[in-house]
Amino acid sequence: MLNIGGLNHGIVIDHIKAGGAMKIYTYLNLEKLDCSVAIIKNARSNKMGKKDIIKIEGTLNGLDLDVLGALDHKITINIIEDGVIKEKKNPKLPERVENILICKNPRCITSIERNLPHVFKLSDRNNGVYRCIYCEQALEVR
Repeated sequence: MLNIGGLNHGIVIDHIKAGGAMKIYTYLNLEKLDCSVAIIKNARSNKMGKKDIIKIEGTLNGLDLDVLGALDHKITINIIEDGVIKEKKNPKLPERVENILICKNPRCITSIERNLPHVFKLSDRNNGVYRCIYCEQALEVR
């Protein structure tokens, strides 16, 4: 059995849908941080069957972790201090996301103008539906 040590100070992103850890790793630009990062893929989970986990040593100052709710709304974010969980967060779907979701409409201006940001607004919180601000294309994240 694989054993990854605990953290003294850091963040654990848990309950990531199996196979989704790299998407979060890329979005958070973790490759640019000067700290230890552990990615556990396909870990056994009683609740989910399989899940991914990301452990980050240190802090992610200035980053809005709630935006991760648009990538995977079931994740749990644990803030670890002095070896214990100080805070546990379940990110909510943000009202607006930029360059996280990609518009799939081939007629959208974002398909033509490559430098234009992909911006979506939450249109239905209960069903996790976002709409592109340019073309109104719906995208469900749940």
